[in-house]
Amino acid sequence: MDTILPDRLVEAARKVLEANRAIGRTIAVAESCTGGLVSAALTETPGSSDVFEAGFITYSDQAKTEMLKVSTDVLETFGAVSIAVAWSMAQGALARSQADIAVAITGIAGPDGGSEKKPVGTVVFAQAVRGADPQHIVADARHFENDGRGGVRLQAALCALDLLMPDSPEGIVEAV
Repeated sequence: MDTILPDRLVEAARKVLEANRAIGRTIAVAESCTGGLVSAALTETPGSSDVFEAGFITYSDQAKTEMLKVSTDVLETFGAVSIAVAWSMAQGALARSQADIAVAITGIAGPDGGSEKKPVGTVVFAQAVRGADPQHIVADARHFENDGRGGVRLQAALCALDLLMPDSPEGIVEAV
């Protein structure tokens, strides 16, 4: 296929589309540090529109609050790279689309912007399912080795795609 994206990313997105199509489920993504990479990968496959409902690229805090209704209190208390913000982003993507499932990604791709508590390569994911108990938070924080900004973003996009599979991978934290 003619694409500028890495083959393994496009292949992972194709598998997500096929698996969700097979169960009649639509998906949405809310992206920050990946800047639309997950949405781009999903739309590389012709016919993806029957599964891929919406992609929200909310890079700034202002975009997160305006487009996804993430609370400024949550942003100020926990920071943009937090489970609370990722969860709010995922919930916002569901509320502003007709999708059945949403995944949110927020993180620090680098080369700058990290701290001792949240070093470059820290990425937080959250998954929200329409109709699920909103008190049941499904989220994960991971640290990807910094093999450059592009490497962190690619690893984050691949992880987000994994979370869109009908049988999400083990290792995701379920916080209550």
